[in-house]
Amino acid sequence: MLNFLLKKIEKENKETQRTKVGQLAGVLGLLSNLVLFIGKFLIGFAAGSVSIMADAMNSLSDTISSVLTLIGFKVAAKPADSEHPYGHERFEYISGLLISLIIALVGFQFLKSSFEKILNPEPIKLSLALFIVLIASIVIKVLQGRMYLTLSKKIDSQTLKATSKDSLNDVYTTLAVLVSALFEWATNLRIDGYVGFLLALYILYSGYTMVKDFINELLGSRPTDKEIQEMEKKLSSYGSILGYHDLLVHDYGPQKRFASVHIEVDAGMTLTKAHHIIDEIEKDFHNKLDVELVCHLDPVNIRDANYIAIFHRMRSIVLQIDEKLRMHDFRLKSEQILQFDLVIPDDFHLTDTELIDLLQQAVHEKIGMYGLDVTLDHNYLL
Repeated sequence: MLNFLLKKIEKENKETQRTKVGQLAGVLGLLSNLVLFIGKFLIGFAAGSVSIMADAMNSLSDTISSVLTLIGFKVAAKPADSEHPYGHERFEYISGLLISLIIALVGFQFLKSSFEKILNPEPIKLSLALFIVLIASIVIKVLQGRMYLTLSKKIDSQTLKATSKDSLNDVYTTLAVLVSALFEWATNLRIDGYVGFLLALYILYSGYTMVKDFINELLGSRPTDKEIQEMEKKLSSYGSILGYHDLLVHDYGPQKRFASVHIEVDAGMTLTKAHHIIDEIEKDFHNKLDVELVCHLDPVNIRDANYIAIFHRMRSIVLQIDEKLRMHDFRLKSEQILQFDLVIPDDFHLTDTELIDLLQQAVHEKIGMYGLDVTLDHNYLL
């Protein structure tokens, strides 16, 4: 059934596909979670079980989450306008954050209810219907989790991936409720409140981790190592450039990735040719990696023997301080000034002031009486 619906959606254009898949996930999740909530609530209420009621409320939060998923993908699909020139795709992160907050709130409420049940234990009324509903719930949640995961991979959605994880986590919570009901039936020990308390802690933890992840997305998280390696591999494949540095990547939603990078070219190259090279690189990034790249040209005077000699001496000084230091944008600013940027590794042992003083001393000893104009880079990706 899911494959049939996906094949129909695949006929849409790329932007519409994402919205349709997100809405499909929302509708299927809404219907299945609503059925689970009603079934668990009725059985939990009839049995007087706080753990089953907690599980029912978790299904209710999942139902609300499905509604937010529908709204989130609908708003995220809105085109760019004068007030939002990069579109509305980040709203998908906002809807995911709201879902996470609801999950955390549900966990907190049932933490209190379970604690009261521990203080005042009551027997739960076991029945065949109770076990049938719990077993059916486990089966539905497994299928639901697989459905969310399939759809998340289809459109590379962090929101659906998080929802898939939450659905599969619910399998374990319902399984715990089922085991506790069987244990109470077999031993007559009152453990319902304790199981509900543990489930509430688990729900709180899940909500917390999801909130943290979506806040990171909204603040602007670092690209994955795989994404950085793909960009680095692509940049290294261009034989017409001398090098590259200062890569920055940010996004305005799952399908709105932007990047900037400095491209080093031969200073003897004509401006027209250099522009043609970076124009082709930008188009290649758009077509192959779906990244809107902006290139900054850095001309390098590779035909000046004096420049080359001083450059190699300066690089040798830098590497003697730390092999992880990387120098770029080297210039002879004047007869008295050496200008360059220096990329600082995360675990570097010197302060910025100590590093500059050490460099200046080494330059006077090994190159000559040059001053330094150094820009220290701490936040670039390469």
